[in-house]
This record gives sequence, C-alpha cells and structure tokens, in this order.
Amino acid sequence: MKKVTVLIPGIGEVLIEQSIRAKHMNLSIRPFRGIRVAVPKGVSFEFAEAFARSKSQWIIKHIPQMKAIEQAAFQRQKDSAGGNIDRKTSRQKLVQRLNELSEEHGFPYNRVFVKNQRTRWGSCSAKKNINLNINLVRLPEELMDYAILHELAHTKVLNHSVKFWDLLEKLMKNAKVLDRELGKYSLLLVS
Repeated sequence: MKKVTVLIPGIGEVLIEQSIRAKHMNLSIRPFRGIRVAVPKGVSFEFAEAFARSKSQWIIKHIPQMKAIEQAAFQRQKDSAGGNIDRKTSRQKLVQRLNELSEEHGFPYNRVFVKNQRTRWGSCSAKKNINLNINLVRLPEELMDYAILHELAHTKVLNHSVKFWDLLEKLMKNAKVLDRELGKYSLLLVS
C-alpha cells in the first residue's frame, strides 16, 4: 500500500493511504492514530489532499474530542498502572471484572475472548461465549462495567428487545444513558 503524510495548516499531519478495501474516499479521526484519508485505487493523492483540505472545518471540530479521549485514556493508564497497560494486564483486568460481575449477578458464561475489535465493545454468542474489546480498559470504570454487564445480560436475552433493556436497567440504573455515553468513546475502538 502506498501512503504519504501531508501537513495541512491549522490541522497538522494527515495520513493519506491507498486502501484496497476503500470504495470511496474516507476521512477518519482516531485517537492514537490521528487523521487519515483512505483512498481507493485510481484516486490521486493530490485529489485526496484537496478533499482533506475541503473538510478542514469538520476536522477542526472533531480534533478536541479525539485529544480529550487520548488524554483521558493516558490518565487512566497512568493512574491504574503507573504507565502503559499491556495486553496481558488488560486481559487479566477485563476477565477478572467479568468474573466478578458474572458471579455477583448470576450470569454464567461459557468462554471469554479479549480482542482488539474494530467496531464493537463486545459481543455474546448463543453459546454464551463473550468477546470483550481490549480497549474497554481505557474507559472510565462505570462504562467498562456497563459494557461487560451489557454482554452478560445477553446470556439471558440475546437481542436488544424491551425485555433486554428492562433486564439491563435492573442491573445498572440509567443503562440507556450509559449506552449513549459509551458511544462517545467509539473513537477508541480502532486505536
């Protein structure tokens, strides 16, 4: 894959990268990765740079949110481990908390997998296997617990019906508010 980094005044560095998966140009701002334009085959880097420049107001609007998420994640890592949290430590923390919440609320599960998922915080299969995103450790504790409880609730109700939300609300007050709050951290999913 070809890539180039350009400096755009008022924005900073923008990575322009050819992507075999891209069907259209795609602009993204992600914590710990920065600003990126995915370019489909046949589109010039010059055109992609002009595209990024044309979206400068949108980029400028979203940079503070990205920086705030990065800063909050760094602070949580510093507070909890005196430095960066590695994969092994993160996995141990998530599995331990999953076990605590499973035991506390009576939601047994089959197996757990901790992955760096790109689109979701977690999932639960019909076999009660739970997948957790490693980036959950970067969230505030309440949101990490919410995401884990969300997946544990799926061991009883495997959809997002009213029955599911009623169950989740009994486990954790303001579940829908926490769900919206969790959405604000979606930029961490692909970091």
